[in-house]
Parts: sequence; C-alpha cells; structure tokens
Amino acid sequence: MASAGHAIRGSRVGAGPMGEQERGEAAPRTQVSYWCLNGHCTSPSFALGEGIEPPETWDCPRCGFPAGQDPSEPPAPLRNEPYKTHLAYVKERRSEEDGAALLDEALASLRARRGR
Repeated sequence: MASAGHAIRGSRVGAGPMGEQERGEAAPRTQVSYWCLNGHCTSPSFALGEGIEPPETWDCPRCGFPAGQDPSEPPAPLRNEPYKTHLAYVKERRSEEDGAALLDEALASLRARRGR
C-alpha cells in the first residue's frame, strides 16, 4: 500500500490556519541590561506583571561570569573549587600514619583469609 502523505506535513505543532495570530496577545515584556566584569552587556527580556521582579544577577552568555544591573560595579566571579578525587577527600580526613596503619590492617586481614 503506497502512502499518500500526511495532512500536517510541513507545518508546526500548534500552528493553525492563522498561525501565531490565533494564540492571542503576548504578555507585556521588558528588557533589563546586565554587565559582567569583562564589560560584556546582555539584555534578556522578562515578562511584566505584579510581583514579578527580574533577577539581580544573570550569567553572561559570552564568558559565563555573573552579570549585574550596575555597569560600574559588576559582581565578582564565583570561586570554583577544583575537582577533588575520592583519594583527595580521604587524605583530608586521615594522616599518612593513619593510612599506613589501615593498609597494614587490611593486608593482615587479607593474608589471614588466604591462610598465610
């Protein structure tokens, strides 16, 4: 059986005969400018409404630094902690002597199970 095609081919989901006009009016919006430490400016738009406030900071899409609404005092970048391995966390909690004692204890237990 040959396919005759689909009736919705080439149209978007939600698009009717009139397209976007059928959906009604868009919510009122405002643009807010944010500046980062590198001097980049970004101006996202936000919906207006009672009790709706734009965020104080916004991530800069160019460099990733936080951006604020005051161009003369942009927020400082967050301090990122480097990735730590499991061993690094263990070394923070235990001294070299504790580690050596635990290793000796584990080896003795292993040797006892193997009959040595």
